[in-house]
This record gives sequence, C-alpha cells and structure tokens, in this order.
Amino acid sequence: MINKQRLWARLMELSGIGKQESGGVTRFSFTREEREAKALVSSYMTEAGMTVREDAVGNLIGKKEGRQKNAPAVLMGSHIDTVLNGGMFDGALGVIAGIEVVHAMSERDIQPDHPIEVIAFTDEEGSRFGFGMIGSRAIAGTLTDKDLEQRDENGITIAEAMEESGLDPKLVADAAKDPADVKAYVELHIEQGRVLENHGLAAGTVSGIAGPLWMKWTITGEAGHAGATPMNMRKDPLMAASEIMQFIEGEAKKYPNLVATIGRIAVKPGGVNVIPSEATFTLDLRDIDEEIRQQAEEKMVAHAQQVCRDRGVEIEFETLQRVTPVPCSAVIRQTIQAACLKLGLKSFELPSGAGHDGMQFKDFCPIGMVFVRSQNGISHNPEEWSTKEDCGKGTEVLYETVLSLVSEV
Repeated sequence: MINKQRLWARLMELSGIGKQESGGVTRFSFTREEREAKALVSSYMTEAGMTVREDAVGNLIGKKEGRQKNAPAVLMGSHIDTVLNGGMFDGALGVIAGIEVVHAMSERDIQPDHPIEVIAFTDEEGSRFGFGMIGSRAIAGTLTDKDLEQRDENGITIAEAMEESGLDPKLVADAAKDPADVKAYVELHIEQGRVLENHGLAAGTVSGIAGPLWMKWTITGEAGHAGATPMNMRKDPLMAASEIMQFIEGEAKKYPNLVATIGRIAVKPGGVNVIPSEATFTLDLRDIDEEIRQQAEEKMVAHAQQVCRDRGVEIEFETLQRVTPVPCSAVIRQTIQAACLKLGLKSFELPSGAGHDGMQFKDFCPIGMVFVRSQNGISHNPEEWSTKEDCGKGTEVLYETVLSLVSEV
C-alpha cells in the first residue's frame, strides 16, 4: 500500500539534520536545526499533495481535503524535536509515516470522505525548557500564558524563543482547534521498550498511555558516629529508605502494567563515617489504569509509614506531578487490530509507558496509537533502531486504519 523505500529514505534524510558525531540526533525546539527540519518535512507534505501551514505555536500542518464538506478531520502526527543526542526514529517516524499514508492515497487517487491532517507537533520532548507537548497542548486549547514563562538553561522563555522564530506568543490561542472539527487522532510511534520484540512482533495496538505519578519521599532520622552508635540504637533514614524501596519493587511486580522507578537518591550529611540524618528519593509510578496506580500508591505509602514508625524516623511525601492515564479509544483500537489482521499481522495490545502528544487530546477527541518494534528496546539513545521492514509494516497498519476512519461519514 505504501512506498517503503520512500518512507525509509525520508527518515534517513531527516535524521541528518542535527546529527552528532556520536551518531545521535539533537533537534531542540525553536532552533536552527528545528527550522531546517520543518522546511524539509514541509517539502515532503507538499510532494504528498497536501497544503501546508504553520500555526501560532509552530506546529507544522499538512492537509488533504475530504469529499464531505465541513466533515471533521482525522489527524495523524508526532514530533520532530529530539532529546539531547537522541535517536532518529522517536517522533520522526510518526510524522514521516503520516505523510507517506497521504502520499500513497494521492498516488492511488483516493479522495477521503473526511479531511486528513498530518501534524509535526512543536516540542513534545520538553528537552529545551523542561516543559513538553507544547504544540499538542496548544491544539487542545490547554496551553497557558504561564506555561510560556518556562525557561531554558540560558534563561530564555518559551515566549521569547517563539518571538525569535517569528511567532507571536500573544496569538497562541489561535492554534486551538474546535473538538467538533476533529474526528480522531492516530499516531504511529516506536515502542521504546522490548515487549513487541520479546513476542516476535513487528507492530502492535496501544491500549492506553500510562500517566506518571512523581513523588519525593524525605525520611528524617538522627545523625550519629558510625563507630560509636550501636545498631539497635540508630535512627537511620537510609536503612528505612532501603527497606521501603524493596517493598515498592515487590509491590509493583504484582500488577501487569504497573512500573515503579526510583530515579534519584540523596543522603545528608553524606560522610563516610556518619550515620545519615536525612534520606530523600524520588518515585516515578505509572500505569494505564488510574485506580490501580492509586491502589499501589496507597499500599506503598502505608508500608513506608509503618517502616518509619518501627525505626523511629519521620517521613514526608511531596507530589511533584500527577498525570491522568489516557486510555485509547476502543473503536480505534478495534480498527487498528482489524488492519493488523488484514495485513497478516497478529493482533496484539500493549500499554505505552512513555508519554505522547495524544495524551493532550484525552478530553478532546478519540485517540489511537500503533507501536513499531524497537530493537533491544533502546530509545533516547544513538543506538535507537527499528528496521526498514518493521517501519514499513507499521505504516501499512496506519494506512489501513486511517483509510477506514476517513471512509466513514
């Protein structure tokens, strides 16, 4: 259905923009590299028969008109910004695949009933400002003036970076779409994990996007001399933290989709011969089911409180962020699964542990995602890789899915 060679050639060409000596790719938002990448992607959109425009926040949008006047559009897309020294497939595959779907339709003179839009969203990663999904937030109408005050490491705000790129921050609201004008959003993305690879599958249907709960746990004890304080007289917050972290790992393993990560640990005062007075660690807890995540959180917190009581230390909890998980539309999931079966692929569902632009559309329109196998599960890394064959199969699934969605009045 699609031209795999063209898809691959465009992916490789795009990966040359922002290429590092390490082989990785760095393209931050509102930079020369991003502008160059947008120009290239815009040329692909034009070749595919789309009209192209840039909206108020820099989202690049290619549109193929539909037969039905004023019919809601089916959106495809992803992002072309990267993390520092990232891979060539993360985000970029979704954009190039969306363009290829439209290009293949144009070559076959297929005129969809519904219009199709392919979007390269501005700054999904958040690498430059520590605040991501700028473009998708704007389209969903949830990007605020306060959000634009976020600064990069050089002190430049998002608003200032926009102005440097010829955009007007005061017009951000103009990027918002009316939900009545959108039928669905579908995204192709690399899995960034090993589930598909472990099952020997090229592609799969995403059941939902996990929402991260980030917490900071601080345990306060009593500093003391490492040699002069007997073990049964210590109030050691680090030993309490260790016991709690072991419980967290064991509890997370009880649920099929729950993941728990301790990303940072800090100890005060940090002396080799001093019993710590304070231990702090972070917890990243994710699941596609908010009820399960909450249930696990409550068990972990209750256990931590009991451990600290038993050890004579104090514990405080701080919530850094709590993002609601986003289930994918049952209808779109079924459509993707039907596309897989039509193409001779196994129908297989898996959750997304990573965040994606589609999360911003949870209250806006039905969403769906197709995952493509990641080699060794590596992502955000120069070694990130998906084969030409797998990228092609995933794009074929996307083609069949979108063809079905745009053919329904």
